[in-house]
Amino acid sequence: MKLNMKKNKTLISFLSFAAIILYTLLSNDEITIEKQENKKTDSNNTDVVKVEYIDVGQADAILIENNKKYMLIDAGNNEDGDLLVNYFKDKNITDFEYVVATHPHEDHIGGMDNIIKNFNIKNYYMPDCYTTTKTFEELLDALEEKNLSFETPDIDSEFVLGDALFKVLYTGTDKRDLNNTSIVLRMTYKDVSFMFTGDATNVTEKKILAKDLQSDVLKVGHHGSQYSTSDEFLDKVNPKYAIISVGTGNVYDHPKDITLNKLKGIEVHRTDKEGTIRVISDGKNIDIETFKTNTNG
Repeated sequence: MKLNMKKNKTLISFLSFAAIILYTLLSNDEITIEKQENKKTDSNNTDVVKVEYIDVGQADAILIENNKKYMLIDAGNNEDGDLLVNYFKDKNITDFEYVVATHPHEDHIGGMDNIIKNFNIKNYYMPDCYTTTKTFEELLDALEEKNLSFETPDIDSEFVLGDALFKVLYTGTDKRDLNNTSIVLRMTYKDVSFMFTGDATNVTEKKILAKDLQSDVLKVGHHGSQYSTSDEFLDKVNPKYAIISVGTGNVYDHPKDITLNKLKGIEVHRTDKEGTIRVISDGKNIDIETFKTNTNG
């Protein structure tokens, strides 16, 4: 019996080619699974908390989302107001469960009148402290137009956003230094915690040292000035990540070197260098994304 060597060679070549294809497909599946396992969180998953430290220059604006419910802490400068409104509307946000004005300085409440006029707000929090600035008066006028009253949350009170728990660590009435009227909040989501400080200085930090301050992510107080982030406070918070909301080439020279030196060993992210910073957590893992947004007026 004679063998058709030509046909057998063709069959062997075909089988070899098929084996290579099969191996490649299996290898790619393994790679895909490995990538999925290595990815800590999925930003499209609603069972996560998302915190955006929005680039508003030398100012603060923080958007928090969990279970399709939204919260805003501060609203940048006056020039940022319309840009923030557009940014939130592009996200199809219509309602805020909570809006917090940490204290009545222009770089924290500048865009608040725009926010109040354009969105439904269920709870509006700010410290019990008044100023005579035009910016503050515009904020009050906007609240009146919407028939919305503000509340000053009690120290040690708690509230929830979806499955995230907030505790009010401090709010003050220091008329000599409005920074020390700042509402200071700590958020916990499962096993992960965040600290939001406004512009609280080391005077306020000293008053809350006895509380549970440990937080994985710290919003560095007062744009990284030398008057915040005391050694004692930083030791108690013991963060893995530090976020500094600050403007490029600002006249205050924030963040100060003395503060940056204290943060050595901590992963630091800055809006002046990276743009908007989004922190995503499933309650165990933390991922950080940075991207440019049209929010700095």
